[in-house]
Amino acid sequence: MFDNNVFLADSCKNVEENGTVIGYEMKTNITYYRGIPLSMVEYVKVAADGEEVPAEDIRISLDQEDWFTLKEAETVTTYKWEYGEPLYVRVLKEGGLSKGTHKVKLTVATRTAYIPVPLEGIKEREVEIA
Repeated sequence: MFDNNVFLADSCKNVEENGTVIGYEMKTNITYYRGIPLSMVEYVKVAADGEEVPAEDIRISLDQEDWFTLKEAETVTTYKWEYGEPLYVRVLKEGGLSKGTHKVKLTVATRTAYIPVPLEGIKEREVEIA
């Protein structure tokens, strides 16, 4: 139902810190019509070229300054992910994605106050890394 909110087009890119590519990231919008605290993110999954990324290699951020592991996010109630604001999903992978075309799949599920099961959105995109 919310698949079009997941994995925003043209948002996947490699991330560099101190001249070294540390991984890649993409943006997603919420899979719900209201904002939620980060603690209500049920799970985030990433697969690149058919290979599932281990959860411990995924980080999420609302402001690209404070990054949380998925485990840490379970207790983060002071950051609220609002409808229409992107969540940044970063995958720590030395060297990031190689130059060329890749198939990247992002799955995001959130818990809500009124729905007894998580709302899940899935989007796979073909991305070009320059």
